[in-house]
Amino acid sequence: MPAATFRFYEELNDFLPPQRRKREFELPLRGPVSVKDMIESAGVPHTEIDLILANGRSVGFGYGVADGDRISVYPVFESMDISPVSVLRPEPLRRTRFVLDTHLGKLSRYLRLLGFDSLYRNDYADATLAEIASSGDKRILLTRDLGLLKRKCITHGYFVRDTDPDRQMVEVLDRFDLRGAIRPFTRCTHCNHAIGNVERESVRARVPRRVFLRYAHFAACDGCGRVYWPGSHYDGMRARMARWLDNGPERLSA
Repeated sequence: MPAATFRFYEELNDFLPPQRRKREFELPLRGPVSVKDMIESAGVPHTEIDLILANGRSVGFGYGVADGDRISVYPVFESMDISPVSVLRPEPLRRTRFVLDTHLGKLSRYLRLLGFDSLYRNDYADATLAEIASSGDKRILLTRDLGLLKRKCITHGYFVRDTDPDRQMVEVLDRFDLRGAIRPFTRCTHCNHAIGNVERESVRARVPRRVFLRYAHFAACDGCGRVYWPGSHYDGMRARMARWLDNGPERLSA
C-alpha cells in the first residue's frame, strides 16, 4: 500500500501515542490527501505547527502527500525567526488577545489579573469559540479540546497541556513569551474590561464602611462597575504572581 514516512519533533510528540514519539513512522495513503489532514489524523492540531518539510522542502498545509514522501513536522519556534523558510504561519497578531474554552475559567481570570484581554464564558459553544478566534478581532484560542483546534478557520491556537491552573498560567506565559507584556491589576477579573483609579469619595456608597475608612486608594471597572482596593486578597494575588513570574512551573508546588 502507498505510504509516507512522518517524524514529529519536540512538544508535538505530546499528541502522539508512545510508540510513535520521537521516531519515524509510516502512515498509509488512501487516495489524494493533504499533509494537514494526515497530520491531524495522527492527532496533532495544525495550530501547533510552524514548519513542515516534505523531502527537505518547506510546504503548506495543502500539500498533497505522495507515496514515499518523507515528512518532518516542527512546532512553533520560540527563539528563531523561520519566516524565510516556512510557508505556514499567518502574520503574527499585533496584540496578544485570547479566547478560552469552557474548561479554562480560572486561567482566564489569571490572565486578566496580569492585564491580558481574555474572553471567557462557561457556555461558549465550540462553533462560537471558533468564530471568535477567526473573526476580525483575531484572538488566540486556548483550549484543552484537540478537535476544536483542528478546525480549519482557526489560525492561532494553543492546546494547554497542564490541568492545574497555576501551572497553566506559567505554561501560557512561557509559550507566548508574555513576561515583558504584563500589566497587573489593569483588567477586571470578572468581566474583562479595563479598570482604573477613581476618586475615593466616588465609591463611598459602593463599598463597606469599614473598607472605605481603612483604605485610601480605590479602582473601578469600566464595564461592570466592580470596585477594587488593596486588601488581603490583593496581597495574596501579588504573592501568586510572584510565583508565576519568578519561580517557574517546577517550583510552583514548593
